[in-house]
Amino acid sequence: MHENFTARFPFPIGSAREVSVDAGAMLFRQGESCDHYYIVSEGEIKVFARSPRGREVVLYRVRPGDICILTTSCILSGSRYPAEAIVESSVTAVAIPKSDFNELMAQSEAFRTFVLESFGQRLSGLISLIEQVTLESIEYRLAQYLLLHADENDVVSSTQEGIALEIGSAREVISRHLREFSNLGWTQVSRGRVKVIDRAALQGVL
Repeated sequence: MHENFTARFPFPIGSAREVSVDAGAMLFRQGESCDHYYIVSEGEIKVFARSPRGREVVLYRVRPGDICILTTSCILSGSRYPAEAIVESSVTAVAIPKSDFNELMAQSEAFRTFVLESFGQRLSGLISLIEQVTLESIEYRLAQYLLLHADENDVVSSTQEGIALEIGSAREVISRHLREFSNLGWTQVSRGRVKVIDRAALQGVL
C-alpha cells in the first residue's frame, strides 16, 4: 500500500487492502450490495444513473482522495446501490471491508470526521447537479458545459452523446441546440468536437 497515501489519514486502516481496477471495468451496478468502502488514490471513476429506458446522466466523478457518496450512503443505510460506476482511468484504491468501516465509524473520531466531512462536500455537489437538471434550461446547461470544458483552443473534444450524458439530456436534444448555437455563429460542430466561436454569447446565456 502506498505509504505516502495512507499516511495522510490519522486513523488505523490496517485491515484495509489496496486494490487495482483496470479502465473500462464496472465497479458496481444498480441493485448490488455494498461490501467495501473505497478511498481512491489513483485514477478516476464515473458514477452515473440509468433510467429504465436506458437514458444516463453522470452524477459525479471520484478522483484521488475522494470518497463515493453512494457507497457511503449504502453502507450507512444498509441499502443497495441505486446507480452504477465505471472506471474511466485505471484505479488504485484502499478498500475497507464493511464490518471494519462500521467499527472505525464507532471507534475512531478522526475516521468519522473524515467520512462525514467528505460526505457533506460531495452531497453539496450532487444537490447542485440535481438543481441544474431540474431547474436550469438545456441552453444554460449546454452553454455552461461548453465554456467549462473548452481547451486553450476553445475546442470541446466530446461527442454529442457524451455531452448529453454529462448534462442529463438526450443526444437528439443536444444536437438540436448545438445546431441552433451554430446558426447563431456561437459554435462550430464537427465529428467528436465542438469549437466555441463566441464565448461572450455563450456567457450571456448563463
